[in-house]
Amino acid sequence: MSLKDRLKADVVGHMKAGNKTALTTVRNVLGEISTREKSGKTPIELDDAQVTSLLQKEAAKRRDTARIYTEAGEVDRAAAEVAEAEIIEEYLPKPLSREEVEAIVDEAIAALKADGQELSMRSIGAVMKPVTAKVAGRFDGKTVSEIVRGRLS
Repeated sequence: MSLKDRLKADVVGHMKAGNKTALTTVRNVLGEISTREKSGKTPIELDDAQVTSLLQKEAAKRRDTARIYTEAGEVDRAAAEVAEAEIIEEYLPKPLSREEVEAIVDEAIAALKADGQELSMRSIGAVMKPVTAKVAGRFDGKTVSEIVRGRLS
């Protein structure tokens, strides 16, 4: 089941359970997905990686809004935004630890060396491509790049 299908199925579940916050949040996210798919010259179908990216942005947006509300003294509104962010984050894959990412980077470097490639700082792209595919939205890309640079230097 794709992530988008899971969201659609959960709309029905939230309706039956009477969970208005989750229902509204999931509907808003599905609306955002639909808008993304229909914008542009030709309609597209978002895959799970693109939907995950969109969910991360939506959760971050709500967390940022909650911070602004908290600074303004609007505690109730901030709590509502945090609740929505937590609902969205339930659909995101489990984040990786730094150690897990370092192991993935080491595997990629070992695989490239096994293929007989001479690795230098110019090989960042060759290492980043397989690592990014495995990490895919479960760890900060900038930090992954720093780890790769550290391993190659």
